[in-house]
Amino acid sequence: MSAPPSTEVWYETSARLAFRVGQVSDPIPPQFQQGAMAHCMTIGYKNQLRRDTIDLYYHGFDNYMNHAFPEDELKPITCRPLTRDTQNEGHIELNDSLGNYSLTLIDSLTTLAILASAPPEALRERRPLEDFQNGVLHLVNLYGDGTKGKDGQGLRARGFDIDSKVQVFETVIRGVGGLVSAHLFAEGHLPINGYDPKSKHSEAPGPRGGSDWPNGLIYDGQLLRLAQDLANRLLPAFQTPTSIPYPRVNLRRGIPFYSNSPINQDAEHGQCEPNESNSQEITETCSAGAGSLVLEFTTLSHLTGDPRFETLARKAFEAIWDRKSSIGLIGAGIDPETGQWITPYTGIGAGVDSFFEYAMKGHVLLSAGTEDQKQDASRYLTIWKEAHQGIKHHLFRDSGYQHPHYIQGDLHTGAARYFWIDSLSAYYPSVLTLSGELEEAISTHLLSTALWTRYSALPERWNAASGTIDLGLRWWGGRPEFIESTWYLFHATKDPFYMHVGEMVLRDIEARCRTPCGWAGLEDVRTGEMKDRMESFFLGETAKYLYLLFDPEHPLNHLDKAFVFTTEGHPVILPSETKRCSRSERYPVGQSESVDTLEDTCPIPPVSPPFTLSATTSRGDFFHAANLARLHQTPALGGKRSFAVESSDWDETIVPRGNLSQNGRTYYPWTLPPDLVPANGISSKPATRLTFDLSFPSLPNAAPGPLTLQKVSDGVLINSISAVKLGLIREPFEFEGADGSLATADSFRIHYVSHIALGRDEKVLISPEAIAELNPLDPYFTKHRDFTTLDIMLDLGLRSGNTSSYMEGSGSSSPDGSGEVNMSSLNSKTFQSLFDQIYSALQQQIPLDDAITSAKLSRGNNLPLTRPLLSATAATGVGAAPLPDVPDAVSNAGTPLQWTSVFVSDEACDGKLPPHAPRDHQVIVMKRGSCTFSEKLRNIPSFAPSTQSLQIVLIVSFREDYIGDPMTRPLLDDSQYTPSGILRRYPIPMVMVHGDEATYAMLKSVKGVGLRRRYHFSSQGLQIGNLVVV
Repeated sequence: MSAPPSTEVWYETSARLAFRVGQVSDPIPPQFQQGAMAHCMTIGYKNQLRRDTIDLYYHGFDNYMNHAFPEDELKPITCRPLTRDTQNEGHIELNDSLGNYSLTLIDSLTTLAILASAPPEALRERRPLEDFQNGVLHLVNLYGDGTKGKDGQGLRARGFDIDSKVQVFETVIRGVGGLVSAHLFAEGHLPINGYDPKSKHSEAPGPRGGSDWPNGLIYDGQLLRLAQDLANRLLPAFQTPTSIPYPRVNLRRGIPFYSNSPINQDAEHGQCEPNESNSQEITETCSAGAGSLVLEFTTLSHLTGDPRFETLARKAFEAIWDRKSSIGLIGAGIDPETGQWITPYTGIGAGVDSFFEYAMKGHVLLSAGTEDQKQDASRYLTIWKEAHQGIKHHLFRDSGYQHPHYIQGDLHTGAARYFWIDSLSAYYPSVLTLSGELEEAISTHLLSTALWTRYSALPERWNAASGTIDLGLRWWGGRPEFIESTWYLFHATKDPFYMHVGEMVLRDIEARCRTPCGWAGLEDVRTGEMKDRMESFFLGETAKYLYLLFDPEHPLNHLDKAFVFTTEGHPVILPSETKRCSRSERYPVGQSESVDTLEDTCPIPPVSPPFTLSATTSRGDFFHAANLARLHQTPALGGKRSFAVESSDWDETIVPRGNLSQNGRTYYPWTLPPDLVPANGISSKPATRLTFDLSFPSLPNAAPGPLTLQKVSDGVLINSISAVKLGLIREPFEFEGADGSLATADSFRIHYVSHIALGRDEKVLISPEAIAELNPLDPYFTKHRDFTTLDIMLDLGLRSGNTSSYMEGSGSSSPDGSGEVNMSSLNSKTFQSLFDQIYSALQQQIPLDDAITSAKLSRGNNLPLTRPLLSATAATGVGAAPLPDVPDAVSNAGTPLQWTSVFVSDEACDGKLPPHAPRDHQVIVMKRGSCTFSEKLRNIPSFAPSTQSLQIVLIVSFREDYIGDPMTRPLLDDSQYTPSGILRRYPIPMVMVHGDEATYAMLKSVKGVGLRRRYHFSSQGLQIGNLVVV
């Protein structure tokens, strides 16, 4: 660990990031001087945490029922209900989720069902099962039982026939998901200790029958029918040209405000109303909102037999994924009418988060179903793995950046755009844990834990670069994502560290968020200023995950079935005995990548070192997360009291926290007992990455500033090196060693050029002319010739007779016997089209024939007078000869290429070529195959060396000949001999170009051939990997 820029001495221990001894009199705490016996959290204290969590839930729930029900949410400071802003429909912060249908009760029913399985000593006088059943009765009284008869009319509405414009996503995950999951508990498909739903009421009216509850309700599926009613009211939003749903819908009137919807195109029968406002409704939605409906809607279709819900949700999910960028990333904002991305950057948090969650959980939910469902499950798994691969490659910053975390990157290049981390992204370790990516989950979760320790909450956005809250987004509204990931990690590792993380969260909520009437969110995590709102998800998710964490014996924690929690924390499962949708009714999967090629293993939990109980706290990088979170800058004040206080000298946080810390230092979580950490542990030295800038001087006759750099499809083209600044970073890369195994070496990567940031796979392209005036031996920018690969430059244009074609057995060099192939002149559009296609092909390493085909050029069309390059490899082996010592070919069409006479053969395996072939032609072209490369050279007659005779042999390798790497070198495993068996005095150089029939045909018609060597650059002895000289 590098020392801070001061004279302080830092002692590195595994119990804190650093013990600051700027005042030498400060002692090292006794618990770190020698080992201590580690201890577990006692059973009694765990039970206390369960009781405290139940009390936390009921303090919110009882106050909601007393002060806010039947409205949507509670204002815990003023003890009043929080309702929709009917005066301002554009107040989407409220109106998107508050639909005027008793939201908090619906969202918290499943938490009551889970608490109903708590042990009696934790519940004391609480009766959550009774409260659950009474809550269902309240909903039935208010909104009916979901039938079409008189019982379907409630005191408030028939079903959810309510004039409220709501967000589709929020309504699905909170409303539909809450009702469906509560139904699964009511029917016994999800466990409640001591509850037997199979007890039928013998006098139940009608054919449905049902379970007789003590409150007088005969439960026969009322919640499911209400869920279907609510979901039906959302279906108009799916009427878009792209299958991506509109973001909002009116529960009574549909989508009259989206005039471009197909259902509003009919002026007579469409939904548009004559007096509808002319104001333009926002159509932008997000990937999470559009693609995260499949769990709730798939379960609903399975339970009701109505395939529409799963079909529409699946189409929306696939429509989002189909629009991923070329590097495998999806954006946050998208227009459902055009299918175009609106935001140019992406990450793992707000706007995209639950799409990835539902890809993985969709796989789990369907994995135990029918064969068709298992096929769908495989599709979901493939999408998750491809999505995670793109995220980890482009957006993940590993331990070389202090501690693993994620950034916001460019959607199309992956280049770094922003460095903030939002509180929503704390969910990602839970998905990683579920998918078996345990190491990545543990390491990234540590940063969230350190940040919570610093702020006693997670700010909405925190900037990893500056170490401060980003753009004033200081609030925490009671979000559950961090504690959700903590629960997943505890059950994957059984590490008591995560129990103490949950304890910290519980104690901080109790200390900072409690009001006489409920639990308030924090408007400012620094000052503790409260917000007068208790979001429905606080009871529906945060309290739920906290309780499940503290009750490892809960039946849901041991349910060995394919169930998942939705993104709103509602457990869902597909019961085998309920209705199903036939495969023909479901969205077709189509062809997808086989997951057989993907690794599907779950790692075993990390093993704790001897005499310790926590593998997490024993990690060598445990305090690297605290370093990134700047916990070491949090002063320890008041002896045994640890305050989350930040000095105004370096941060805006100014108000202390009064929670007790068991070690009195900047130590996370602050509830972690010192005995849980190895007393003699050492914090490993944080990895560092060498970065530096190369600044080039202003050169005379350089191109003007705006022309210096040009953004191209896969990077940046430097037209002039004058006054350019290159930012380099040292990184390891993998390559295949001589024995075929993977080896690792370091190289430099250019990560920005002047003001342009680059993605991990982007290249920096530069011409030899742009660097001609630089010193090739500069140790910081050294030029090297590549002796393995090169480029063959061709002139394409009007021919006049200096290309011959000899096909073995034909006896003539061309159809008319003259050996001439003429080509017509070109127009400028054709020239530019082919040039663009060839340039793109070269950068992407695709065969030239593909480029020509895509440009829709054929031999009969006007080909351009241009000079494309063919990638080539030099021969190797005992018979390989050095390449001709000629100047590099230049792209200037006014300068002739080195060789202007070309003889084109086929494989050249059935006999020797005619004597004039090597005597009168400087280049011989052969097809690969039918015999060895040495045998091809043996069939070339002897000739007297001269500038007009044979200089080089080009082998054309066709795509079907590729075995492994298409850039394979031709092997000359024998010395070169003439057809008469005499050792050649002047061996012939050979190179192999890679293409197809179009490449071969083009070589019959060239005006000239030249050789351009490839170069690479190094700095301080390491190659600059993404700098390409073109």
